[in-house]
Amino acid sequence: MNRICQSLLRPSYRIPAALNGGASASAATTPGSILCRFFAADAATGAAVDKATMDKLVRTNKVVVFMKGNPQAPRCGFSNAVVQIMRMHGVQYDAHDVLQNESLRQGVKDYTDWPTIPQVFIDGEFVGGCDILLQMHQSGDLIEELKKVGIVSELLKAEEAKQQDDKAK
Repeated sequence: MNRICQSLLRPSYRIPAALNGGASASAATTPGSILCRFFAADAATGAAVDKATMDKLVRTNKVVVFMKGNPQAPRCGFSNAVVQIMRMHGVQYDAHDVLQNESLRQGVKDYTDWPTIPQVFIDGEFVGGCDILLQMHQSGDLIEELKKVGIVSELLKAEEAKQQDDKAK
């Protein structure tokens, strides 16, 4: 499995052109960038973030991450670990930098009743933080959760391709 993970960490992912459009979203298109949208507009307001706003934010994509920094430049090790896991699985997701807006940072903590960042949502449901996502990744549960929302993990694709090659030999 390590060989598969290493090949998936190579800078081969690009953000689809459709994601480069939105006025509030900025996304890197350099080699090694991840399939994500980073919302810089989160810093636009200092007003409290209410439940309705959080409901809307966690449903903008099948996978949403509230993190410190952005996927191209995570600002803590835990956020970086979540980004790496998403990269390994080839997951397209939306990222919100809580360091840009203290109201958003507190709002997501209040919304989930979870004290730490990063926070990961799949299909609008709170999954957990870095520790839980890492545990799900290691056990294979993350592949199953992604499958439930119609996302096929790149790790699963690579493993199936390897099995096909082994059968062909």
